[in-house]
Amino acid sequence: MEKVILYHNNRCTKSRCALDLIEKKTKDFKVIEYLKTPPAENELKGILKKLGMKAEEIIRKKEPLFISKFSGKKFTEAQWIKVLSKNPILIERPIIVKGNKAVIGRPPENINQIL
Repeated sequence: MEKVILYHNNRCTKSRCALDLIEKKTKDFKVIEYLKTPPAENELKGILKKLGMKAEEIIRKKEPLFISKFSGKKFTEAQWIKVLSKNPILIERPIIVKGNKAVIGRPPENINQIL
């Protein structure tokens, strides 16, 4: 059985909900507090591939940092990945990874797709 990985922010209600759901379904999981341990660019590329999404699609566009520094700017995929790796607060959460699949846990029902 493949381990479930939760990219988690404990201050986020949806992220805490995701952790609760995962704890009820499996004991084999790992929690990564991505604000304390941001994903490196290569790790982020892998997560995006598993999500089937582009970096720009997982940006929290209502986040004050995005609004003040990045809103309206155009970047390449590689540049967005670098921005997200350096500013993990901008990464949509929670992200749940299992094997070669990943989902964003919004709404929480999405998590059931890979558990």
